[in-house]
Formats: sequence, C-alpha cells, structure tokens
Amino acid sequence: GGTMKRRAGEREKELKKKKLLEELGENRLPYLTPSDADFHQLWKTKYSKLIFRKSDTVPEELHQMVQESFLTLREHNCFFQDLVRIKGKDFLTPVSRILIGDPGCTYKYLNTRLFTVPWPTEGYDIKYCSPQIHDACKALMRLNDYLHIEAVRALQGQNLSEAKEIKDTTVIDREQSFATSHMEQGSVSKDQSSVCVAENDRSLKNRTSYNLTLLNYMDPLQMLYLKQEPYFGMGNMAVSWHHDENLVEGSTVAVYSYSCEDASVQESNELQGRDPAVWHVGLKVAWDIETPGLAVPLHQGDIYLMLDDLNVTHQHCVLAGLSPRFSSTHRVADSSRGTLEYIIGRCELALQNLQTDSDSRALSLKSLEAAVVKQVEEIHNEVEFEWLRQFWFQGKRYLKYTDWWLKPMAELEECWRKLEIMTSLVLSEVRKEQQIEEQRNETISCFLLLLKERQKLRKEWTAR
Repeated sequence: GGTMKRRAGEREKELKKKKLLEELGENRLPYLTPSDADFHQLWKTKYSKLIFRKSDTVPEELHQMVQESFLTLREHNCFFQDLVRIKGKDFLTPVSRILIGDPGCTYKYLNTRLFTVPWPTEGYDIKYCSPQIHDACKALMRLNDYLHIEAVRALQGQNLSEAKEIKDTTVIDREQSFATSHMEQGSVSKDQSSVCVAENDRSLKNRTSYNLTLLNYMDPLQMLYLKQEPYFGMGNMAVSWHHDENLVEGSTVAVYSYSCEDASVQESNELQGRDPAVWHVGLKVAWDIETPGLAVPLHQGDIYLMLDDLNVTHQHCVLAGLSPRFSSTHRVADSSRGTLEYIIGRCELALQNLQTDSDSRALSLKSLEAAVVKQVEEIHNEVEFEWLRQFWFQGKRYLKYTDWWLKPMAELEECWRKLEIMTSLVLSEVRKEQQIEEQRNETISCFLLLLKERQKLRKEWTAR
C-alpha cells in the first residue's frame, strides 16, 4: 500500500510538472544574455552575488598549468561518468568527473560518495602512477590557492560595498558596463600574497578555504541526447538546474571554465537568446517564476564565483556549447561527516564497547544498554554503507592513478569485521534469560530496527 501511494504521489508530481511546461509552451519564462539592454541592471539587483572574472585577469602561467592538467587527466582516462541515485533509480551522469582534493576528504552528491585523488599535500606520503598525474594534481592545488584568494578578495569587496551603502544616505549610482563590473578586468594584483584575512574573521576564511575540486568534462558532440532546458528555453543542458550539495553553509563556490573552442567559435550578438555554440552558465532565483533568468557565456579560462548564500537562494545549470569543455569547481565540502579522520573516530568510539579477556582472549561486550547498542549499530551501518560499499562500488576506479585509499580502506574493513562480531555478541546476550526483561526488550527493540535497515540496504546494494 505504501509503495503504491508513493508511486501515485510521484506520478502526480510528474503530471503537475508536465502541465506547467505545457502551459509555458512558446510563452516560456524570459531570460537575459549580455546583449540584452536590461541584463546589467538585472545582474546588479537579482544576481549581485555572482562574480565574474574574464580570462585575461588570470596569470598566463596559471592558465597554462591548469589547462595542461585537464588534458593530461583526459589522456590518462581519469574522467568517469558517475552512477547516481535519484528517487530510488540509478542514472549515469552525462558529465564525466574526477574529485581531487585534501587527502582523506570525500564529497557526496545524489547519494553517491566520491573519494578524492589527493593533491600533493605536505606531510602526506602520496604515490601517483606517473609524474604527469602528480603534476596535474599539483597544478589544480595551485589553482585552488589562487581561487581562495580571489574569493576572499570578492567577499571583502562585497562587505565594503554593503558597509558603504548602509553609511551613505543617498543611493550611489553604481551602473557600470558588463565588462568593467561583473566581468572584472585588472582586479588581480601581481603579488597576491598581499591579501591577508584578519585573524578575527575566521568565518571569511572558513567560507573560502576550498578542500577539494570536482572536475567536469563533456564533449557535447559525443552525446546522443541532451536534456532541453525546460523553463526558459535556453537550449541543451549539460547539467540540469540544481543547488550544489554537501557544502559548508554560506561558503563560496569558485569555477574555472575551459572550453576547447577554436578561434572560429565567437559569440554572436545577432542571435535572439543565447548562442548555442557557446557554453553558458544559467542562473535563476529559486522558486520564482517572475524574475528573468540569466545565461552568462563562458570562454577559455573564465572564472566565476558564487558568493555567500547564492547557492541556496538561486539555482544554476550548465548550458552546453559545441566544443568539449572542462571545469574545475572548487568547494568547501562539509567535512563534519565526510573525512577519513571522522569515520576512523566513529569506529574507535564503537569499538570501546568491545573487550578481550586477558586469559582466554574471548571477546565480549562491556555494556548492553540500549543507547550503547544503538550507537554501535548505527556506526556499523555508517561504515558499511557510507564508506566501504561506496568505495568499492565506484571509488576503486581511481586505484590505477594512486593507491592512497587502499590502506585506510583496509583499516575500515578490519573495524567492520569487529563490528560484525559485536552484532553477533548482542544476539547471543539477548537470548540469555538472566537479562532484566525491561532492559532486554528495550535493547532488542532498537537493535532490530537497525538490523532491518541493514538488511534493506544490503538488498539495495546487491541489486545495484
């Protein structure tokens, strides 16, 4: 009955969506591009937390390093389509990806956990399959440092601007051309080390200290089918409308875009709407059917930043051009539950309830209290389904580039084996009649719930 109700609810949502799109028909919601007269004013009023940097503001040396790293990673077949889970069904992403970042860091989206290929970090012993992979990861680490400084600069500028607007009683006319305000030129000083964050402004640093980058690659001409943007009629989408997941609240997302376009691919101002040959990032205000959307063109080496809560208040999509494109999307991933250090700590906490007899070496549990058993079994499920199964499902594909994750995974598997023993010990203990009935029933009740959840998830993973 529950399954039928859920399916009926999903069908109803799909029908409502279909009806909305049919009603829009040719009268789709409006969107603006830089060639439209109201574009700059709309950006300033509704999309001011989107900051753009044209490619010629970025040091040429950095461009060269980063673009070479993209090509190296593609040559080594490092980009993979992810199998993601949406509404209980598995889908392959049209975009191919690789996650590079801090050692032991992961990033989860659409029920799929990605494991970083670690960039060369001081204090870590990281071996790569080739010097080229090492150099590519190092270049992206350099880009990460650069974008961190750019994000700090942008946020400081925003804070100053807001403070000035509050101070001034008159509205300052800040109307500027697209090229000199949002597509900022000359904003990068040669010595970026002069930018420093005040020690008391930890929030600013935390919101811009990127711990990983999710790299994307797609060749649209190799795709048999691309979804059409449904609300504004913007054309082919490489990535549908979404909010980025699993980020520190209020953190900035920074994106470096590199479309492998040739000189003949130039933006045309004669077309109505966006030029389908050129890649664009699309933006819209979430849950708003009145504010026009934006389609901003992306060329070789352009950078854009989504500041503060823009990722929450707005949605974005990526509109495909004709040429292959790479992007490096730098994020402050929420590491509260997503690092190796975290899950090792959880395992250590659970194993505190396991003891070994000094003479017989027999294993037993220190406590059978319901709260303790519940905590241990929750950790058991977390280790198995959020880490081990996720890694061996898709994470192992990166082992041919670096073996960094093999040792930690072996440690987690050993913890899991002990957790399996602990589950067996609980079953043995609750069968004994000398247990106080009330305590026994409470333990069994919470224990069975977690065992049922484990059984259900194991069936799902086996089916996948």
